[in-house]
Amino acid sequence: MAFKALFIAHAPDGDGEKYRTCIDTGKYKLYTYVVRSQPEAIAVCRDLHEKEGIDSVLLCPGFTHKDVAEIFAALGEKVAVCVSRGDGPSGAITAPVLQREFFGA
Repeated sequence: MAFKALFIAHAPDGDGEKYRTCIDTGKYKLYTYVVRSQPEAIAVCRDLHEKEGIDSVLLCPGFTHKDVAEIFAALGEKVAVCVSRGDGPSGAITAPVLQREFFGA
């Protein structure tokens, strides 16, 4: 049985029905979804937990502490929920690009 992980990223034009993939090595199954909103992220998590029995959820840095807690609670505390966070210099590198692409600045 493979370890099953789900990576979710937020994007203003995200759509979990359209932007999703699965990589399966046999021992590791990685699902990736790009979603538009927190309710969509929760729905994806619940669906994959129910249908695929995911073991872990990995979230992009765009998820707030509140978002993480909501996802953890939605999964009934049965799935690990982790967040990708960069250090200060890494944040400074990505911030202008995210600002330009996500917020049109």
